[in-house]
Amino acid sequence: MSAVAPSALYQRIAQSLQRQGMMQHLQVQLLRVEPGCVELALPFSNKVTQQQGGFHGGAIGALADIAGGYAALTVMPEGMEVVTVEYKINFLSSFQGGELRATGKVLKAGKRIVVTTAEVVHIDAQGQTSSCAVMQQTLAPVPQTY
Repeated sequence: MSAVAPSALYQRIAQSLQRQGMMQHLQVQLLRVEPGCVELALPFSNKVTQQQGGFHGGAIGALADIAGGYAALTVMPEGMEVVTVEYKINFLSSFQGGELRATGKVLKAGKRIVVTTAEVVHIDAQGQTSSCAVMQQTLAPVPQTY
C-alpha cells in the first residue's frame, strides 16, 4: 500500500511552519489541515515549562495563536499571509507531562480581518483529554513577502 501524498493546502501550512524558528525550537507538530481548521501538537519538555514545572502560559498562548493563524491561512488565496492583530485567551487548567493539542478554526473570514478560535487540550500519558485553554483571535491578511 502506498502512502497518500499530502494535499497542497497541507504542504503550504507545513512549509510555513518550517520557517517559524520558535515553533521549531518548541518541537510543534502539524497534525491536521483542512479548509478553515488546523490542529497542532506541543510535546511537554523543559523548553515549555514555568517555574512550577507545568506548561508555561506563553507556550500555551503561542500554540493557540499559531493554530488559529494557520486556520486563517487555509482560507487565504496564494500570495497572502496573515498576522495576528490581537487575541484573548482563557487558561482553564495547568498541566505537566503529556502534550498539548490546539485546534484552530475560522469563525469569519473577511477581506480585512479574519476571526478565529482555538481550543487547547492536554493529553496525558494514558490518553485522557482535559481542557486547558480557549482563545479568540483577530488576524489581518497581508501580502506574502518571501
